[in-house]
Amino acid sequence: MVIGIWLTAASSTVELPGIDIGRLLLQSNSSVAKRRKQCRRGLMRPRTQGPCKKVWSARGCAREICRAFKAAELIPGLSALRYGPSSLAANPMQGGGFVMINRRKWTVLTATASFATAIFCIATHATLHATSHRTSHAIASSGGRAAGASGYHVSKTIPVGGEGFWDYITVDSEARRVYVSHGTHVVVLDADTQAVVGDIPDTQGVHGIAIASDAGRGFVSNGRANNITMFDVKTLKTLGTIPAGTNPDAIIFDAATKRVFAMNGRSGDITAINAADGKVAGTIPVGGKLEFAAADGKGTLYVNVEDKSELVHIDAGKLTVLHRWPLAPCTEPSGLAIDTKTRRLFVGCDNKMMAIVNADTGKIVTTVPTGEGTDANGFDPATSFAFSSNGEGTLTVVHEDSADKFTVVENVPTKKSARTMALDLKTHNIFLPAADFDPPPAGEKRPKMKPDSFVVLMLTR
Repeated sequence: MVIGIWLTAASSTVELPGIDIGRLLLQSNSSVAKRRKQCRRGLMRPRTQGPCKKVWSARGCAREICRAFKAAELIPGLSALRYGPSSLAANPMQGGGFVMINRRKWTVLTATASFATAIFCIATHATLHATSHRTSHAIASSGGRAAGASGYHVSKTIPVGGEGFWDYITVDSEARRVYVSHGTHVVVLDADTQAVVGDIPDTQGVHGIAIASDAGRGFVSNGRANNITMFDVKTLKTLGTIPAGTNPDAIIFDAATKRVFAMNGRSGDITAINAADGKVAGTIPVGGKLEFAAADGKGTLYVNVEDKSELVHIDAGKLTVLHRWPLAPCTEPSGLAIDTKTRRLFVGCDNKMMAIVNADTGKIVTTVPTGEGTDANGFDPATSFAFSSNGEGTLTVVHEDSADKFTVVENVPTKKSARTMALDLKTHNIFLPAADFDPPPAGEKRPKMKPDSFVVLMLTR
């Protein structure tokens, strides 16, 4: 802004043959050089410290350079330099520059362009310093990890400890709680303080948690017990168990039908439950290994079928299958999220890609690369960011530029094993469970989790 003001103030320029005005202004006099160093030193130090405390900003540096120029004897035979109206302007108020005064006569030189160059250098220096300062602050706040293009970075590691594996994690943005599946129980965190505030016990082989806020109920899918735990969201007390299919895995709440849907991974069907009373409304036969699901808010669901690499469209009211859509080139889909406004689905695929699908036609709009080992996806309507949490230790951030254009913003470093995620729609924070592992014992394929290494990462912008 300072540069623009000085440029518009210039009306003409008088050139002195053989003299590089810019070089003279910035380099030829030791007094000027000294002032420049003081000014720059002021930029690199806090505003309240040192002799340059008044020239912290680019505007302050402009004033400081002006004083230096006025005190300098830059050209032999000229005794002073001052800023004033140019005598070449028709109206003195319309033009200005540096006026060099001869001992014998007045010589006018409008050097605003060169001065603007000097200001540009200082302003650029100030901007780079400010950017560097912000970056340094971001690195410090994230435990040594700088924020990238999306702004997301690991800002906190929440220790949970204990034994047992995990699967999904859920955020109740309204009640400010985070539900973390953990082997045989659900750990409940405060979304704002990240403190442990409760526990839901006896959820054998827990996979997922769904919250029906209007009904004041929560539902937990228990894979080993083949049932669903219903609990009170205020007290966290268990209200009862509901029979399901074999190995209920992902579980979601559909606000349009007020029903909870549990995807049964081994029996290949979906158990529909009325959220108000916990009664089973019916079972939807689908076939295949069912993974995560998403609701469009209009009474239909979308479910990934991992072993068939297809997406199934379901009528949540009639409990019937509407469409079966192949997802090629996406293979073994797991995570799923939706933008209900643009009607776009974000499918996490095993072959290191995210497939974006038209929710009305089932057609693949495009695919974008992701990290390896994804098991969950998310979408933030406020930022138009779609996410893929990857077990390799990254979070892929994709921006929805339009309904048909998507751009990978970056792969944010997280922690190896952080394959599932949950998004807080109020704060835009992201939570990812993770742990440390030892190599698998001889004859076994699954690695052994190190004792008390279970944590939840919090990513913020």
